[in-house]
Amino acid sequence: MYAIVEISGKQYKVQEGDIVFVDRIESAEEGSKITFDKVLFISDGKKVTVGENTVKGAKVEASVVGHGKDKKIVVFKYKAKKNYRRTQGHRQPYTKIQIEKISTTTRAKKAEEKTEDKSQEEA
Repeated sequence: MYAIVEISGKQYKVQEGDIVFVDRIESAEEGSKITFDKVLFISDGKKVTVGENTVKGAKVEASVVGHGKDKKIVVFKYKAKKNYRRTQGHRQPYTKIQIEKISTTTRAKKAEEKTEDKSQEEA
């Protein structure tokens, strides 16, 4: 099962257990749990669910593994034959998260129905 989630304005394809590097989330501390509600697409191999804007009732739960900075990117500007050269560096901050659970309301309802069916069969 996988989902496409919007996090900080970017879309990521995630599965349970994946480790994803996203733009830095300032409000998140290491070890804390985060829930993402902007789930755009869910597929479980058999059934595909696509929302108009988002899939209603779908959530992706993740835990923050840590924060850091990416490798340095060198930005070099120049104009030929004009002796104009400028060098600038940049390190993009990121948050490393681990996806723990992808849930939808339909999956929860199906699980409840299965448990009710089993309990009725046993009785």
